[in-house]
Order: sequence, then C-alpha cells, then structure tokens
Amino acid sequence: MKELLLIILAYCIGSIPTSVWISKKLFNIDIRDYGSGNAGATNTFRVLGKKWGTIVMIVDLMKGVIATSLWVTMPEKYGIEGISRTNFMIGLGLASVIGHIFPIWADFKGGKGVATLLGMALAMQPSVALRCIGVFILVLYFTRFVSLSSIFAGLAFMILILFIYNEQELWYRIFAVLVAVMIVFTHQKNIGRLLSGTESKVPIFKNRDKKRKKE
Repeated sequence: MKELLLIILAYCIGSIPTSVWISKKLFNIDIRDYGSGNAGATNTFRVLGKKWGTIVMIVDLMKGVIATSLWVTMPEKYGIEGISRTNFMIGLGLASVIGHIFPIWADFKGGKGVATLLGMALAMQPSVALRCIGVFILVLYFTRFVSLSSIFAGLAFMILILFIYNEQELWYRIFAVLVAVMIVFTHQKNIGRLLSGTESKVPIFKNRDKKRKKE
C-alpha cells in the first residue's frame, strides 16, 4: 500500500508544470500557446530565453531525482542495492516522467519528459547520467538543437546500459531500450523539422556562432 502511495506521489511531483507556472505567473502567457506548443525546457529556451529555459530544465531534472529517490522512505524493505530496489526506482521514476508528460496540474498537457528522465537516471546511476549529460551538452554545443541533443542522450543511455556497463537486471535493460524508443517517438515532429531544415535553434552559444561567422 505504501508503495502505491509513493508511486502516486512521484506522479504528482512529476506533474509540477514548471514552464507553465513560470510563463503564467511571470509573463502572463501560457508557454503552450507559443513556439512548438510544448511545455518543456526546449520551448522555454525558445520562447522565454536561456535564463528561464535553464531554470525549467534544472527543476524538471530535479523532479526526476526527487521522485526516484522516494524509495529511501522504505529502508526496511529496500536496502542499498538489489533487484527489488532497482525495480521500485524504475517505477517511481516512470511515474514522475508520466506526470511530466501528462501533468494533473496543467490539464494533462506537459512536456516530453527528457529532463525528468535524466533526473531519474541521475538518481539511479549517476555515472551513466553524467555521461549522458556530457553527450547532450556536446551535441547542443555543436548544433544548438535541444531535440537532437535529447535524442543522442537517450541513445547514449541505452548503449551505456546494454553494452558499456552491461547491466544484468532484465527490467533495467528493457527500461533503457524503452527510454531510447520513447525519446525518438516523442521527437518525431522535431526529426521531421531537422530533416527539412526548419527546426529552431535555442538561443545559446550565440557568441560562438558569431565568432565562426567572423572567421
């Protein structure tokens, strides 16, 4: 029973619509009415700028970290490691991601869940998450496409779990594959725009681009 309550709590944490609340309270707009119409960090970068985009990304990431870490409230059942703990963390993390995508506090219209997924990975296996963050930042630096950076980070997560770390827990391996598939699936429109050359770049690393043009 307590596990179910924690799963529900994890969903509620994931449901916190960071970008929607910020856009409404501080800018008197609904972020979902602008840009791509998405309530995630990418669209916040595009519409409200890098300051608020960064804040939204960090908060959404922390939603995944906090929700996935709720297992610590049951030390009597879930020890420091083990299959049961891993499976419960996956359940908590997924609940928060579902909450982010379908937030109860924002008419079930949220973001794509990438930052929250990353927070979930950070809580479960920091070394893997940090490598994924490195891939994300590297791709973002060279392309300024958050969508492409998210896709590469998702694929990196799957490769790391399946082949580099060679995790043996079956559900963790299945989860890694599902993460990559879900990120690609939720970015179908972005992929289409990338292929057609119409995908918008986020307003960061502009100074680097200016230097390149001068050269």
